[in-house]
Formats: sequence, C-alpha cells, structure tokens
Amino acid sequence: MDFSRRNPDVLLKTIKDESNDESKGELKIFFGYAAGVGKTYAMLEAAHKAKEQGKDVVVGYIEPHTRPQTTALLEGLECLPSIHVMHGGLVLNEFDIDGALRRRPQLILVDELAHTNADGSRHIKRYQDIQELLNNGIDVYTTVNVQHIESLNDTVSSITGIVVRERIPDSVFDQAAQVELVDIEPQELVKRMESGNIYSNEKARQALSNFFTIENLTALRELAMRRCADYVNLLSENARLQSHSDYHTDEHILVCLSSSPSNPKIIRTAYRMAKAFHGSFTALFVETPQREAMSDEDKKRLRENTRLAKLLGANIETAYGEDIPYQIAEFARLSGVSKIVIGRSNMTRKGFFSKPTLTEKLITYAPNMDIHVIPDGTVSGTSPKTTSKGSWLAAMSLKDVFRIIVTLIITTLIGFVFYTMGFTEANIVSIYIFGVFVTSVITNNRYCGILSSVVSVLIFNFFFTVPRFTFRFNDANYWITFPIMFMVALLTGSLAIRLKENAKQSALSAYRTKVLFDTNQLLQKETDTDGIIKAAASQIMKLLKKNIVIFTCENDELSEPLFFTFDKDGDPINIDDREKTVALWVVRNRSQAGSMTDTLSSTSLQYIPIRNNDTVFGVVGIQLYGIALDSFETSVLHSILGECALAMENNRNAKEKEEAAILAKNEQLRANLLRAISHDLRTPLTSIAGNADNLLVNYGKIDEDSLKHIFEDIYDDSMWLINLVENLLAVTKIEGGEIHMNLSVELMDDCISEALKHINRKSSEYTIRVSSSSDFILAKVDARLIVQVIINIVDNAIKYTQKGSLIEIHTEEKDKKVYVTISDNGPGIPDEQKEHVFDMFYCGSNKVADSRRSLGLGLSLCKSIVNAHGGTISVSDNRPSGTVFTFTLPAGEVELNV
Repeated sequence: MDFSRRNPDVLLKTIKDESNDESKGELKIFFGYAAGVGKTYAMLEAAHKAKEQGKDVVVGYIEPHTRPQTTALLEGLECLPSIHVMHGGLVLNEFDIDGALRRRPQLILVDELAHTNADGSRHIKRYQDIQELLNNGIDVYTTVNVQHIESLNDTVSSITGIVVRERIPDSVFDQAAQVELVDIEPQELVKRMESGNIYSNEKARQALSNFFTIENLTALRELAMRRCADYVNLLSENARLQSHSDYHTDEHILVCLSSSPSNPKIIRTAYRMAKAFHGSFTALFVETPQREAMSDEDKKRLRENTRLAKLLGANIETAYGEDIPYQIAEFARLSGVSKIVIGRSNMTRKGFFSKPTLTEKLITYAPNMDIHVIPDGTVSGTSPKTTSKGSWLAAMSLKDVFRIIVTLIITTLIGFVFYTMGFTEANIVSIYIFGVFVTSVITNNRYCGILSSVVSVLIFNFFFTVPRFTFRFNDANYWITFPIMFMVALLTGSLAIRLKENAKQSALSAYRTKVLFDTNQLLQKETDTDGIIKAAASQIMKLLKKNIVIFTCENDELSEPLFFTFDKDGDPINIDDREKTVALWVVRNRSQAGSMTDTLSSTSLQYIPIRNNDTVFGVVGIQLYGIALDSFETSVLHSILGECALAMENNRNAKEKEEAAILAKNEQLRANLLRAISHDLRTPLTSIAGNADNLLVNYGKIDEDSLKHIFEDIYDDSMWLINLVENLLAVTKIEGGEIHMNLSVELMDDCISEALKHINRKSSEYTIRVSSSSDFILAKVDARLIVQVIINIVDNAIKYTQKGSLIEIHTEEKDKKVYVTISDNGPGIPDEQKEHVFDMFYCGSNKVADSRRSLGLGLSLCKSIVNAHGGTISVSDNRPSGTVFTFTLPAGEVELNV
C-alpha cells in the first residue's frame, strides 16, 4: 500500500499557523457589493446573537448612519466612546484602539474595515487597528465592500469609472475566519436608494446617476460573489493542505516594478494570476545607473508601487544592470519563474532602425517564457523624468568644469606638439577623442562628455585647420571629418560613462553583499548578547550609513537604549517616552512602525523588530531623515536582523542547554549521594540502635569496661553521621551554586585551633603538631569553610594511618599567599591514585566504599572550598613515608580603622 508522505516544511507551517490561531482573535467580515446592502445591520444582528450566547460584546465604532433600523440595533449593546481628532479644521470621530485594548472584550464591532484614519492616529488604516486587536486575542466583526479590495481596484474602476482610494490588502480579506456575503437584488437596492433609506435625497440622486446604476451594481454584485468564491476555494485549499499529503505550487509569477503610473494595475493583475494559479509571487525592480537621475515624483511613485507589491504578498527582489530586459530574463531563468507580467506602453518602433521596445527585447531574451503583456494606455511615449535644476549645463559642478578645461588644455598642448612634429591631423583627432574619454571617466555629470565632444571639435577647427585660429575651413572634407570626430568622441565618452556607472553599481552591490556575508561571520564569533548587538549594529551602520539605536527585549519588556552613531555631525538620536512607546508597540505586535511606515509614522525613527519567527529579541531604530530605504537596502537589512535574531536565539538556547546540563548534573549528584549513603547510613544507625537496645535491656548487668566500650561505639557512630551530614550539605550547596562565602581576614592559628577541637575522638591516639613560619599569618577566608577543610584532611590522616602516627600542620606566607601543609607518616597514597583522590565518591581502590565507612566526599569538598577561595590544593609523598596535602589561600592584611 502506498502512503503519501507529508512535506515537513508544510507540516511545520501548519502546526505554526494552528499555534498562532490559538492565541489570536478571529475576524468575521460582513461583505457587500455596495453601500446600503445591509452589512452593518447584519453585523449588529449577529452581535446580539453572540451576546445572547454569553459573549462579552462591545461596539467599538459604528459609522454614523441616519438609518433608524440600524441605529435601533445599537440599543442593548455597550458602546465605547470615540476619540475626537482635528483634521483640516474639522473635528473627526475615530475608533479608540487604546480604549478597546483596555476594555478587552471577547468580541468587538468595528465598522468600515477600509477606512483611512485621521492624521496623528496610531495606524494609517483601520484594518491595521483591527489586526492589532486580533493579535491581542480579541474577536472582531467588521464590514467592507468589494470595491475596497486592493487587487480588484482596477476592475472596479473600469466598471464604475471611479478610482476608490480607500483599499485593504487581499491578505486581510483572505485571512478572515469567516466571510458573510450580505446580498440583495440590485433593483431592491435602487429602490432603497430612491426612498432615501441610504443617503439624503440630493446625494441619492447624484449616486443613482453615477455609481448606483443597475449595470454597475450587477457587475459589482457578480464581482463580490466571485471574490467570495475565491475565498471559499482558499478555505478548501487550506483544508486540503491539512488533510492531504502535499501541496505543490508549480507556478511562479514575476511582475516588473517601475515608476510608471500604471504599474499598480500591472501588479494587481499579476497578483490575481498568482492567486488563480496558487503560485508564488515575485516583484522585480531592475536598478540602472540612471536611477539617481530620476525625479522626486518618479522616486515617490516607485516607492508606492513597491509598497503595493509588498502589501499584496510579493517577494521584492532587485537586480542591477543597464539592459533591463536582459536582467529580467536572467532573473526569471535563475529563479524558476513560469510567467512574466509586464505593461505595454504607447512607445512603439517608429522605423526600421529605431530601437526595439522592452517587450520585444524581453521576448527575444526569453523565447520559451510565458510573457503576459497588459495594456498600459496611461503612459505616453516619453521617458521617465529626470531631476533638473535649471539647465543641464548649470547642473555641472565647478570641479567638473575645471576638469574639462584642464583636460582640453592638456590635449591641445599635445596636439601642438604633434603638429610641430609633422604628425597628420588624424593623430591629433585621436588625441582629442582620448581627451573626451578621460573627461567622461573623471567627471560626475554625464553631460560633461557631450560638452567636451562639442568643444573638442571647435578647438580642433580653431587651432589645426586652415585657415588657423578661425572657425572657418577651406577643405570641404572637413564637413565629413568634424561630424565623424564628434560622433566617435561622443560614443567613446558614452561608453566610458556607462562602464563607470556599471562599475559603481557592481561595487555597491558587492559591498552590500560583503556586509551581509561579514555579518554572518562576525555573529558566529560572538558568545554573548552584548557582542551580538554591537556586531549587528556595526554592520547596519556600514550598510545604511545612518545613526541607529537598539533595544534588547526580555519578556516583552525593553532594556535601556543602546546608541550607535555613524554621523557624528548629524542630529543626535533623542529617545523620549513617545519613542519608547513605539518601540514597545513593535515588540508586542512583532511588526515595524515609525517613520516612513503606516503605523505611528510621526516619530523620528523607523523601528524594526529583531525577530525569529514569533520571538522578538529586540528592536532597532533607524534615523532616516525622511528618506525611505530602497528595496535592496531593506532586503539586506532584514537579512542582517534575521541573522542577529538567529544568533541571539542560539545564544539563549546555549544558556538554556547549559542550565539544563547543570540541573541534570545536580540530579545525577543527588542520585549518586542517595545511592552512596543508602547502605552507609544504615550501618551506623543499626549499630547505635543495637547498642541502645543492649543498654535498655541489660542496664545494670553490664560491667564498666563493656559499658564504656558501648558508649564509645555510640559516640563514634554519631560523630561519623554528623560529619557525613555536614559534608553532604556542603557538597550540595557548592554543586548547586548556593554557597555564599563571608570573607574576612582571619588568623590561621585560630582556624587550626578551632578545627582541632572538632576532629575525630581518636586523635588522642596520634601526635598532632602545629607549626608556623611566623607568629601572625593572616588569610582572607570564610573561617567556617576553612575549618571544615582542615577537619576533613586531618580526619582523613587519622582514618588511613596507624595509631601513634605523627600528623603535622604547618603554615607559611609567600608571594601574598598562605600555604597550609598537612602531612603524616602513614603508608602513603599510591601514585596511580593521587590524581583521583579529589574526585567525588573516590575511596582508593573502592569507588564507593562500605568497608571503612568512607563516601569519598571529604577531599572533594576540600577542593571545592579551596577553589572557591581562589586557591589550589594538591597531594604529594612525604619522605621517607606518608602523604602531604598542601593548599593555598589568599593572604590577608590588617585592617586599621582610623
């Protein structure tokens, strides 16, 4: 049996979408084909039903109507007050999004989805307000008409002759949880209009003669039904995606971006094709050297067209080159594009020798590609406007004029040298052609080559043709020589300019690519958040050459801003409460805002989240000075921020992994301790219980020597348990990182004396000698812990040496360190065991000892305590026999209170 295998990427996307849907609110759109069909009325009825079912329903904003039936339905529903905004001298009522977020109902009604908010509002469009409500888990009911759908704007315009300015992206419509089509017959709608139920009488008459014709309404109704059918098809595809094996999108639609006024129509057509074919959608802009010469109007229009393509879900790409059709064809070939959508302008070939149009060249470059040419009747045969400040001659800088003059003087001097040496005029002409070439290379204005060509012909005529030093010439052949000289010089200069501009574009593209590549390399080297932020900030400033500020984010809260200055002479970045509010909004909504965006655009900076999937690690603010980033800069910037977010996520994962490893180690330690002490605790406890029972049963019958021996056994077992518990507590605190040292300057003799009071009772059977190289040796230590170290080492010597052995404790100060040496003359420790004596649970030949009541914790604890003080501990042989333990501590100084 053949089982189809789910695509992992599709499966992950489905899981992610389902996870996001759980936390987001649901959007229901009441959809109509014209005003007056009853969208608001149907929405209010649905709100009453939802309230009857126990939902917390609030009316956020309802467009004020004079229709009594609609107004009556507001009764019984809680209505949020609107906010008043001044716009053009008028007071406008707007939806209060902050009030809605504070109230936080389960369901809120917000009329007119495509409405444009007044200046000063948080968002430019109301659908952005609704998206913020949805992101905060609030369900929304809203209304919209078919003419407000972005991709249908051109179709509606062709039907009604009216260009609708208020539009919503198709993605907002398609992502709605429900779409309810509110429909009535066009004839019924016209009757309602005539009876004054929709507009006032005067406005109704105007509407009936323009927009509300039966023909228009029928066409709009059909368009609305088709759009609803597309929405249902999309739901079906999503269901198929979740229940079937794979979903293939073989079609890849490419649309070409330009500054043409009709380019939005081309973009919308391409989007509809991509939706119809269920394919991917890419918008390509070919940047030529002439882009900088575009007029401000064309640049603004290009930005708007790019924004429209992005709004419709296109992937924005940029290519560089002089030959636009070739760049389009190459991009399509390398990117797997199946269909290209371009516009057809009024520019046509006017003769056999005229240049082929863009469409003709594109067909030549991509003969096997499906190319869809959309009629473009709004564009005249003129080229895009270029920036002009006065005449082109006045636009030249003084430096360029000076360079032209110097080049012409040098070429003329060389010409005189050639003339006196008897060279032919052809050689002198070549010198001037070379001079034009040099001028084109060293100047910045593309018209310098033309000017240099004209002046070169005139100078050659003046100085080197007969009669000399006049602009006349006797030889009729010069009528041919001068035009050829001018055209060759002009062609040479033009080629030089084109080569220089292409080299400049290639260098810029290579620089931006290098910035992105270097970013990846730099971020991989950083191991903490501060280093990652500094590396990313450095690369962003290299790319944009602008001042930036970065906030890091933890639990949706911002840190203090980190400022990075590129332009030290520019205005400093000022972060006030408003700027912080915008940055916080970006974090919580995971979307960019601020200057040159549609959200909170009155701020001085543009804020972009540093995010990976739905996790925001920080926000970067960019000082744009009112100049928007181009598409390629935006693409590289988002790549840098993506790399930064990935590095920060890896850093966070590494810390979490390290913490998990510590927890696992602690758990393993606890398990080892329990396993190790399970038997050792039982043995002394059994001995104590047995001796106590013997005393209770046979008290008075036991002789004095036996009684003393029983008491000694009970005491030894109790002391062993006390030391065990002390070591266990100390080990668990140190391993768990819970130990807190109280450092103070202590006299080492006092620490040793205190330790000897608590050592094994059997110390009386040994000789313990204490010595010091000085009367007063001070150490900066935690006395309680150092006493524990001395007790453990001395007890260890008593435990493993024969009775009567000599144990020596010696202290000395050297190089600002205190050396403590504890030696014995016992049997010593074999060399192969020395490297393990400080390991936890190591007891000589027994990893976990039972026979001699040792868990192997004492020396391990000593090492941890000494290391915590910044010292070292070691073991060596004592001559002729025995063992020497040496540890160091930081020396202390006497503190005088003056």
